[in-house]
Amino acid sequence: MASPPCPLALIRHPQPAIAAGLCYGRLDIGLTTAGHAAITPIIAQLAGHPASIVLTSPAQRCRILAEALGAARGIPVETDPRLQELDFGAWEGVAWNDVPRAALDAWAASPETFAPPGGESGAALLARVTAAYHDCLIRARPAIIVSHGGPLRLLLALANGTRPDLLTPAPPLGSITLIADPARSMPAG
Repeated sequence: MASPPCPLALIRHPQPAIAAGLCYGRLDIGLTTAGHAAITPIIAQLAGHPASIVLTSPAQRCRILAEALGAARGIPVETDPRLQELDFGAWEGVAWNDVPRAALDAWAASPETFAPPGGESGAALLARVTAAYHDCLIRARPAIIVSHGGPLRLLLALANGTRPDLLTPAPPLGSITLIADPARSMPAG
């Protein structure tokens, strides 16, 4: 007998309070005024979602939204460090234009194995995001997940049963993706 669907809502944090063009993966920054203003419409869009928990990255830009969702719905919010953005190491806070071109080319050529100096490889990101996703499915509870571009592109692939691609464009800031039955993509055993 198949288990019942366990819907997920995947949300990318709203606009962060940082200048455009800077690498900010693990920087713990809040939201802009526009980012805060996006929270109420996001809550309204999820009014009919059956979530019984909000799972979030520990980054402020995610937690602010997650805590507002939890409070509005009267459901718990759980922080999961596996939902953090890729650790860009020495690139954190640096303008993308100032990252050496050869390093960016090496990353684009092999995002799974390349890691910025002092940072994390795409394979490490995929391993922790996959573990968080499978733990979410094992709970068998409808959930809202608030995270970042890197983890969300992988979560979307996992939920749709497709091969994760670290170079797929990330969902837009503040976007919501509804997954009706993610359990179908979880491997047996």
